[in-house]
Amino acid sequence: MQITRQADYAVRAVTFLARLGADHRAATSTIAQEQQIPPSFLAKIVSQLSVAGLLSTSRGARGGVSLAKPPGEISLLEVVEAIDGPIVLNECVGDRGACKFVEECPVHPIWCEVQYELVQKLKNTTFDQLANPKKGNNSPCEEG
Repeated sequence: MQITRQADYAVRAVTFLARLGADHRAATSTIAQEQQIPPSFLAKIVSQLSVAGLLSTSRGARGGVSLAKPPGEISLLEVVEAIDGPIVLNECVGDRGACKFVEECPVHPIWCEVQYELVQKLKNTTFDQLANPKKGNNSPCEEG
């Protein structure tokens, strides 16, 4: 499973805004340049995140994009799902009727457990944590 490039860009954009602070706005051109996101792609992302209630936009000389709520109230799960839709590791997890082998499948409980753990981790990770990471926290990717 891999999130889309669009979801990755959305996470980068929201993290950038979280680092600015809850009351600050940024021009989409600044976000695009700083986060190396194609401007046309960013416009679509901003629109989707605005519809989801995660970003606020305003036009004019003092316009720009800002977080619609404090970064501590925005989860990584909300941003990813606003772009990619609900996370479903395997179709049988979201719809038991999708697989005729689900009742005797030895892997089904594993898919369910892994999805639950992934969703909980994303739900419990907020953008205040991402904007202000603790030094010395090594990720499992760095241990490899």
